[in-house]
Amino acid sequence: QSIGCDDYLGSDKVIDKCGICGGDNTACKVVSGVFKHTLTNLGYHKIVEIPEGATKINITEMSKSNNYLALRSRSGRSIINGNWAIDRPGRYEGGGTMFTYKRPNEISSTAGESFLADGPTNEVLDVYMIHQQPNPGIHYEYIIPGDNVISSQLLAHRRPGEPLNGQLGMPQSTNQEEEDLRREADSLTGQSAGTFPVMQPGRFAPHQPENQMPAVQPPRQNREYNWKQIGKTECSTTCGKGSQYPVFHCVNRITHEEVSESYCDSSTKPIPEEEACNLFPCPAFWDIGEWSECSKTCGLGMQHRQILCRQMYANRTLTVQQYRCHHLEKPETTSTCQLKICSEWQIRTEWTSCSVPCGVGQRTRDVKCVSNLGDVVDDEECNMKLRPNDIENCDMGPCAKSWFLTEWSDRCSAECGDGVRTRSVVCMTNHVSSLPLEGCGNNRPSETTPCNNGPCAGKVEWFAGAWTQCSTECGSGTQQREVICVRKTEGNFDVLNPYECSYLEKPPSQQSCYLKPCGSKWFHTEWSTCSKSCEGGFRVREVRCLSDDMTASTQCEPQLKPEEKEPCNTQDCVPEIDENCKDKYYNCNVVVQARLCVYTYYKTACCASCTRVANRQSGFLGRR
Repeated sequence: QSIGCDDYLGSDKVIDKCGICGGDNTACKVVSGVFKHTLTNLGYHKIVEIPEGATKINITEMSKSNNYLALRSRSGRSIINGNWAIDRPGRYEGGGTMFTYKRPNEISSTAGESFLADGPTNEVLDVYMIHQQPNPGIHYEYIIPGDNVISSQLLAHRRPGEPLNGQLGMPQSTNQEEEDLRREADSLTGQSAGTFPVMQPGRFAPHQPENQMPAVQPPRQNREYNWKQIGKTECSTTCGKGSQYPVFHCVNRITHEEVSESYCDSSTKPIPEEEACNLFPCPAFWDIGEWSECSKTCGLGMQHRQILCRQMYANRTLTVQQYRCHHLEKPETTSTCQLKICSEWQIRTEWTSCSVPCGVGQRTRDVKCVSNLGDVVDDEECNMKLRPNDIENCDMGPCAKSWFLTEWSDRCSAECGDGVRTRSVVCMTNHVSSLPLEGCGNNRPSETTPCNNGPCAGKVEWFAGAWTQCSTECGSGTQQREVICVRKTEGNFDVLNPYECSYLEKPPSQQSCYLKPCGSKWFHTEWSTCSKSCEGGFRVREVRCLSDDMTASTQCEPQLKPEEKEPCNTQDCVPEIDENCKDKYYNCNVVVQARLCVYTYYKTACCASCTRVANRQSGFLGRR
């Protein structure tokens, strides 16, 4: 059978949330809520007030941030994180109870800070937040007694004559060193001298059961033996204010010889009272915190730890000025670290064939990030600055050229008499981009062929006159001619209004002409596509010196030769803007400097900053 909270075998009584054995949860009240106010000013902001008598106290930050929780008594005494001094996680006494201050690992955890205490508190306490970035929300919860209810636990542990709030006085400072230490601790933590309650010897008289009568003491002169103080117990500490008690033995009143305690009246033996001893402060020492996680997941990184100068006094460890630890060598606060050997880039394949059979194209190869165990891992595991190119331009030389022809037109140019049918002739590459005629040779196919639809008799047609002289003396020019509408009869022509011939295709009244060569000239193709879309690439074109008959020549002037290669797209790469990719915290530059963007949490919390640095690292690869 089980034992209940009332220590009876077979009892099913349990302690309720109010701490009462067999209670029904009605003797207390649960107070809880979430502080979600938006704060603008940096510094201390009050969150919630914890009343006197509160138990099961839980103050928790809903997610990790750069803010800190702080705790202070209503009298102004700082308990945790006061005066802009951030305490290490641990246990801190305040308000008549012990608070456990937790601050999860700064890198591996997403949980926020918390204060936990069983209570009950013996004074009003105020919870603050040291605001440095947007408030993630603070959840608070505690239990207070109901109306006219006094905690049975508090009554059970209260000493006779002790006030319910349990406050005890502070003894007078015994020497100047002790007072200096208290004052220095106050300056660092914001605590007053009343921070450390110390029980005064003899404040409470020994309690005597009510059903017991005091023993009648025999007259002193008739007693042969009595109690004598022969010394004191060893001090509980070697420094920093300990305690000791007087030692009483039974002795002969005349000879002062120690005898068995049975010779003395035990009821008259003095009660040993606590006495302070070794009041001088203990030597200061360096309090060494734990190392943080390595700043890099591989290769040489850095890790940090907190080093505080601390000093013991009255069973409490105080943070003091660092000069008190100058007699000791200060431990290092930073250290190099290496979790594993970094991965390296490996070229897994040779270059592929060029993407085009002629002209300028691109070729690729397979580049992977490989761990020291031979496994393929994410590119972020390797140094992006050392990544070999996996794409580059390739020039396969000038493209071969051929004559491309269309079919002959269906209609003859003249409805009667002699005319011509036409077709299109063009020199092209297999990429359908026009190029100079040089590569197709001089045997250009004919673009016209004669045709005849029979003799003309009184039919209307266009009549073209002779061409004028060429507009230029060399090279390509133009020449004009008259075109009129006529009706052809036997041996005569009648000039008609052009309207009469409007249904017929009118011959051209202008054409190009060429009298003689002007000499060799530079010819070039169109520019190729730029090798990169941003941050500087290059483009190329083919340049040749051609004579008037479109054959290769060496007679062009070298200083007039057009450029065959030029830079292009020199503007900075601008990443696509994602409206949801923003920095949630103001100090994301610290995350980038510490190279924490490889972690999912920081990549999300500092999205904009992490994206910018990733684009800078991969920018030299170009946009694909």
